Amino acid sequence: MRILLLVPLLTPLFLVQGCSPSTNDRLQQLLDTVEQRLNFAEPIALSKWHSGQPVEDNSREASVIASAKAQASNFKLDSQRAAEFMDDQIQANKLLQYYALVSWLEAGSAPQAARADLAQLRPQLDRLQETMLSALAEFDRNPPEPCLQVLDQAINQRESNSTRVMALRSATAHLCFNE
Repeated sequence: MRILLLVPLLTPLFLVQGCSPSTNDRLQQLLDTVEQRLNFAEPIALSKWHSGQPVEDNSREASVIASAKAQASNFKLDSQRAAEFMDDQIQANKLLQYYALVSWLEAGSAPQAARADLAQLRPQLDRLQETMLSALAEFDRNPPEPCLQVLDQAINQRESNSTRVMALRSATAHLCFNE
């Protein structure tokens, strides 16, 4: 009988605990969004290969960073933090684009996959940016301790391809250095 009386009192406590993501969950959610963005690297490289455009696109990069700065306050992020995080994403994505282009040059051709136009890919990246900034804000509210070791372990558990590991490390280069 006593247990039955405690159930109504304890149920809200268990529900609240179940709704709050753990520090590890926040990190995993953030890394999920980072990987989603990295997955765009090959289709973007393929589009650039087909159109003859260079990997570097300074005006697009500046636009992405300016957008991140403008959106930062929506997520209670410092605008410089948002800009630095998105710059890391851009650099990591370019790393994978260059890797793909070099691989295709060595092979003599690009994959015979459907080529998406950058005009189709960029709006998807723009929508993903909001999700990424939201995940970054959640991560920053309660980062893991010790951050670098936890991040390193999470990346190693997530990925075995050395190129992808390097891209993930590049994309998270400043993650644990929020001031």
